[in-house]
Amino acid sequence: MDRDALHRWLDDYERAWRTASTEPLRELFTEDARYSSGPYDEPQQGLAAIKAFWDEAREGPDEVFTMTRETVAVEGDTGVVRVEVRYGDPVEQEYRDLWIVVLELDGRCSHFEEWPFFPQQPLTVDAAR
Repeated sequence: MDRDALHRWLDDYERAWRTASTEPLRELFTEDARYSSGPYDEPQQGLAAIKAFWDEAREGPDEVFTMTRETVAVEGDTGVVRVEVRYGDPVEQEYRDLWIVVLELDGRCSHFEEWPFFPQQPLTVDAAR
């Protein structure tokens, strides 16, 4: 993977999120992909499970949101991206996120892991105690 391949995948991911159907996920993820929405969450395993997860998580193609991103690193088949998402206009919900993305030679993702951080939540070990 290089930065251009990762950026293409990210563009396609955002476009798929804005699409009414989950069919574009076939182009994004391998059939046996693992998709974790948090570092301690049990991952969705396989394309069918990822589609079901997306159907539940999204409001629909008219959902208002902005997404900005910055590539942090690309090494071998793995990319790390800093993402910020803001839902609504005016903004009703926002979060910052780190994405770990593993791409196969065909450009599809076999492993996707999020590390989301929401405002007003503790970010340190001491604050969480």
